[in-house]
Amino acid sequence: MKIPDLSHADSFSQGFPHEVFRTLRREQPVAWHEGDRFGGPGFWVITKHEDIRTIGKNPILFSSNQGTNIEDPDARQREEGGLQAPVLLDMDPPEHVRYRKLVNAGFTPRQIAQLQSHSEKLVKDILDRATPLGACDFVTDIAAELPLQVIGELLGVPHEDRHKIFDWSNRMIGREDPEYQTAEGEEMRAAAEMFLYAHGQAEQRLEAPRGDLMSAILHGEVDGQRISMAEFDAFFLILAIAGNETTRNMISHGLLLLLDHPEQKQRLIDDASLIPNAVEEMLRYRPPVMYFRRTVTADTELRGVKLRQGDKVTLWYPSANRDEEIFEDPDRFDITRKPNNHLSFGVGEHFCLGTHLARQEIREMFRQLLTRMPDIEIAGDIEYLRSHFIDGVKHIPIKYSTSDR
Repeated sequence: MKIPDLSHADSFSQGFPHEVFRTLRREQPVAWHEGDRFGGPGFWVITKHEDIRTIGKNPILFSSNQGTNIEDPDARQREEGGLQAPVLLDMDPPEHVRYRKLVNAGFTPRQIAQLQSHSEKLVKDILDRATPLGACDFVTDIAAELPLQVIGELLGVPHEDRHKIFDWSNRMIGREDPEYQTAEGEEMRAAAEMFLYAHGQAEQRLEAPRGDLMSAILHGEVDGQRISMAEFDAFFLILAIAGNETTRNMISHGLLLLLDHPEQKQRLIDDASLIPNAVEEMLRYRPPVMYFRRTVTADTELRGVKLRQGDKVTLWYPSANRDEEIFEDPDRFDITRKPNNHLSFGVGEHFCLGTHLARQEIREMFRQLLTRMPDIEIAGDIEYLRSHFIDGVKHIPIKYSTSDR
């Protein structure tokens, strides 16, 4: 079958092309995509749950260090943007294991549980500001605020500076979106601004450590070595962007899914104990990251198809999450679905570092939101991010009763 250009944002302008991927899973689960809009020779499209798990658990044969996007890393652009070291996403073992140890301490289930009561207060404060308005932009006024404040506190970013992270991540992730790319090179400028800011924060903590994740990373040691400033830049970038971009989009998609399925929304209003399971179904049904790429390091085979050394391989998580061999009636949104072995947080070495934190934030947001704004509804046009990589939502105008519950 002819595959639409998966390297181009236009192919996702009407949402993720599930019909195309449904056909690929059935007829051509390891499919070759001829060429890409960046001038590359092409890449493999992997659509099945089992195959994505296999690749994710074999980081030596399927490497991340040659880039995790369809586009090959551009050394000149990385240098101009100030990024002199690879980010965690682009590392393979053993380097990946070494650097991940530096930040793992801040993301254990025990430490995330300690944040629970604080998360409750953050959500309450966000809704306290929004409820009297009767109408707002759900993305910018509610969904974005929680992860911004949480990751800001983890990193130790002053409250008044946290919207800088929102702006920088929008301009970097939104490289294909005209709302954020107002001039040529906007993505690189945003990265340079972020690194300059990170340097200033790092210098303060090198002189006087604080009880935040940034201090722990700067003063921590792995194998007797501290992190370099270039490596710290890369850490700050991935934590700042991944810490707010994906959770913001998942909360936004979650609201839209509940509004599209009002009977399930009502079930959550009637029984809040269903919220954790509902969050897993939101994650399965509309994952914010559409794919990651790996590069084959030695000739191999997958489902009898020969993959050559140097080939790009793309792992499509929304397709894996609708695999008919894994999920019964996969196109049905069902908040009671069990089991729910979705791959929205990845698999293997690169399983999402902030999984526990993201789940907690999303659960707490919907627990309070459905109590305080049970009559929430769409009040205008929804605007989606123009991207071939992130399934993002930019704006959701909403209206609701101003009476507090």
